[in-house]
This record gives sequence, C-alpha cells and structure tokens, in this order.
Amino acid sequence: MTAIAGFAHGGKVWIGGDSAGVDGRLALTVRADQKVFTNGDFLFGFSSSFRMGQLLRYAFAPPAPKEGQDLYAYMVTDFVNAVRDCLKNGGFATRKNEEESGGTFLVGHKGRLFKIDSDYQVAESGDGYDACGCGEDVVRGALCATRTWMAHEAPSRMNLALSAAEQHSAGVRRPFIVESI
Repeated sequence: MTAIAGFAHGGKVWIGGDSAGVDGRLALTVRADQKVFTNGDFLFGFSSSFRMGQLLRYAFAPPAPKEGQDLYAYMVTDFVNAVRDCLKNGGFATRKNEEESGGTFLVGHKGRLFKIDSDYQVAESGDGYDACGCGEDVVRGALCATRTWMAHEAPSRMNLALSAAEQHSAGVRRPFIVESI
C-alpha cells in the first residue's frame, strides 16, 4: 500500500501521499485519516501501518535538538531513539531474533528530507528527493524526471509523481494530500 513522495527545494520540504489502505488480502479502502501531517516543526509521510502513523502524529513528542547539534546527528540519535520509544510504548514496534523493527516513513525538518527505514536507519538522499511505499520506484522516477522544475511548480511536481504511482500501482489511490514545511 501507499505512495509517499518527498523532496527538498529552496529551503522547503514537500511531502505528499495517497489515501489507500490495503490489507494482506488485497482489499483496498480509501481512508479519511491522512498519511501526511505535521507534528510541531516536522512534516511526516508514512507507509507500513496506519497505527504507526497514528502514533507519530498523536503520541510522538519530537525532542529538542541540543544547541549546536548537527541535524543529521540529531536525526540518527535523539530523534530516532524517541521514535523507537514511542512505537514501543504504543505497541507497534516488533522484535524478532533480537532485531527491533518499526515501519518506514519520510520526515522533513529544517529544509531537509530524511527517510527512516524499518530498521531505524536514517537516510538522506543526495538527489534531494525520496519515496516509500509500494509506489516508491514510480515516484522516484517521476521526481527524477522533474528535478529541474522550479519551486513554484512544486505542487504540480508532487501531483505528477503521485499520479504516476496511482497509474502503475494497485495499492495507490486518490485523494492525494500534499503539505510543505
């Protein structure tokens, strides 16, 4: 399920997502609860599980970075540790063979885009864009093809990427929710 698209451009981060909810039997529901939202100074877009998204939106309190702390170092340490605690306390994180896992989501903060994978690694693409969900490869291709578009074209760029994923993935459906921070 899902196509979450994100890119950083001109000091802003844009994240967009679809509204599909797909269960293991391939039943699809268009959900009213959004996969893209803000929490404080952070912009999130999630795949994996609506429960994870609910916890990140309503139970997660992003910690304040230490004064002078490098943003990437903050994301890898303080931010991810707080996410892990939130997901564990909310009953979402799992543990198998002594390996802990959560879900996958994009997060924008201070003009930068990060991808948090299910093993809690933090990725920052050198391309300035990223995606997650079953439509992620199509989204990345569309964002690559439109990488020279101007800042005022950001909403159109996002819509094109999500529309391409909807066209080529059974787990992606409108309406699309797009936000920037």
